Amino acid sequence: MCAAAPGGGGRAARRLRAATAGSRVPSAAPRYSRRTRKVPIAYEAEPRPESPGPKWEPENWRQQLERIREMRRHRDAPVDEMGVDKCYDTNAPPQVMRYQVLLSLMLSSQTKDQVTSAAMLRLRQRGLTVDSILQMDDATLGQIIYPVGFWRNKVKYIKQTTAILKQNYGGDIPSTVEELVKLPGVGPKMAHLAMNIAWNSVSGIAVDTHVHRITNRLKWVKKETRYPEETRVALEDWLPRDLWREINWLLVGFGQQTCLPVNPRCKECLNQDICPAAKRF
Repeated sequence: MCAAAPGGGGRAARRLRAATAGSRVPSAAPRYSRRTRKVPIAYEAEPRPESPGPKWEPENWRQQLERIREMRRHRDAPVDEMGVDKCYDTNAPPQVMRYQVLLSLMLSSQTKDQVTSAAMLRLRQRGLTVDSILQMDDATLGQIIYPVGFWRNKVKYIKQTTAILKQNYGGDIPSTVEELVKLPGVGPKMAHLAMNIAWNSVSGIAVDTHVHRITNRLKWVKKETRYPEETRVALEDWLPRDLWREINWLLVGFGQQTCLPVNPRCKECLNQDICPAAKRF
């Protein structure tokens, strides 16, 4: 599950951010529609109404956050070495880099970072561009990306999305969350990460299974949430916006190393004494 490093990563990410300045592609409405979601997706252009009275925030969250930062200071989780910001060709033109960022995000769903990184490397060895994917037959594409999760569906989505990008965006990727989530195989988490990495725009919090699980364990949501998109809305309601870029990278690595889905390593966690979930494990 790829994530973005806080601040957008290193030299390659800074180069991509600099190249994207002033290069947004004019909007065009893709022809594909997606299934109705259980939770409506709120886009970055929509202002949030202010709630009357004091703003809710979880107990001890700042202390918990600082301790997680301390546990993540070595940056040695899989996401740090094989995250999306490490998957694209740093020498490619900006438009190609943005396309590769989107593809790595599509491949990362339900897939370990190590597997996504290896699949992206194989694709890049063949010259990963919009045109190269359109010219590649489905069987060959499937052989290259296997064994990413749901690889057969991803072959279909990649080909459909790439055709849309070629036809409607001149081979670039959309520059808004609203347009990104209309692409086949692209969900809200991918869209917000794509905005962050490819367009250097913080449009929202990217919530994957790690962020969803950990924020519920820490009770960083008013009430338990069932879906990542519910979690994103709940977090954005109180978490300061200047933390939105960092939180995905921080919690994904923390979830890979310490706050595991099964048998979390609570005895190794600096938050053991102030984590609401610690006593359950």
